[in-house]
Amino acid sequence: MRILIVKLSAIGDVVHTLPALTTLRRHFPEARISWLVEAAGGELIQGHRALSHRILLPRHEWRRLSRGGRWWASVAQFVGFLREFRQERYDLAIDFQGLAKSAVWMAFARARRKAGFGSGMQSREGAWLALNERVPPVSPDIHALERGLLLLESVGFSRLPLRYDLEPGPQAAAEVVPLLHAVGVGDGVPFVVVNPITRWPTKDWEPSRFASVVDALEGAGLPAVFTGAPGDCEAIDAIAAHMTSKPRRLEGRTRLAGLAELCRRARVVLSTDTGPMHIAAAVGTPVVALFGPTAPCRTGPYGEGHVVIRAGLDCSPCFKRRCETKRHEPRACMLRIEPSAVVAAVLRQAGR
Repeated sequence: MRILIVKLSAIGDVVHTLPALTTLRRHFPEARISWLVEAAGGELIQGHRALSHRILLPRHEWRRLSRGGRWWASVAQFVGFLREFRQERYDLAIDFQGLAKSAVWMAFARARRKAGFGSGMQSREGAWLALNERVPPVSPDIHALERGLLLLESVGFSRLPLRYDLEPGPQAAAEVVPLLHAVGVGDGVPFVVVNPITRWPTKDWEPSRFASVVDALEGAGLPAVFTGAPGDCEAIDAIAAHMTSKPRRLEGRTRLAGLAELCRRARVVLSTDTGPMHIAAAVGTPVVALFGPTAPCRTGPYGEGHVVIRAGLDCSPCFKRRCETKRHEPRACMLRIEPSAVVAAVLRQAGR
């Protein structure tokens, strides 16, 4: 049995597909299961015990070459990748992304069965045209992780107890422990991971508010460690500028496996609606999540034991990257979240 999973990005989406991967593996212990994924999410599934083969799609590299005027090199790399991709035949290919960018590769895949959701779902971009098994659409208000498992059930595989099997491993531990020591968090010391940065301006909380929360946690004897990508340094600088305590900063200093290990060791993860929030839920750490323009029922931290804080405005969720409200001040859905409520939720989750 040869199975292809197509889920290209982003990090949260890849995490949401892990239970489907582990379900397939338990149904087919001897199958060759391959996953077509872009580099960022691909780092997270590297070495996953349920996965036989990871196929990294270098889409951003092709785009970089094209924008740099090296369009011929981009075309040559694309053709070479396509030739290699089409060498393998699959019994089943499943499109868990359901967008135009995944439909292209479903069309190219040499698979007897090509399954995914049919037309009628939000933002499908015609992806169903590349399929020969079109599953009836489900409500977009069903959590993204649940939608993947429902797709799998509709293709013919019964649901099993949910498992992510996201295991950072000893190498990640060896990476993270010295970093924690460097910011003053010793072995066995309870701490909070704070992931404040998103890629949507409407999802962001004010730097001064994050600063007041971190200062309050530090004052309560609960160290707070910032995480983020290398490009997040400037945004965390803005938070640090409002702090009275010394910031503990690890942004840009871990790989995704290291981030997963950091979340696993934390007592609580405080996050906006972004990928690390889902990593924390996958490794079993309680999350306090701040939501404004997006819907927790669709993309909130999955499972029990998490807390979602919202302002509860009538215009939220709007699912917009730019605030267009006329009834409230701009970005009110985030700005009306009170730091005191966030501090209380984190301390409660931490057992303080």
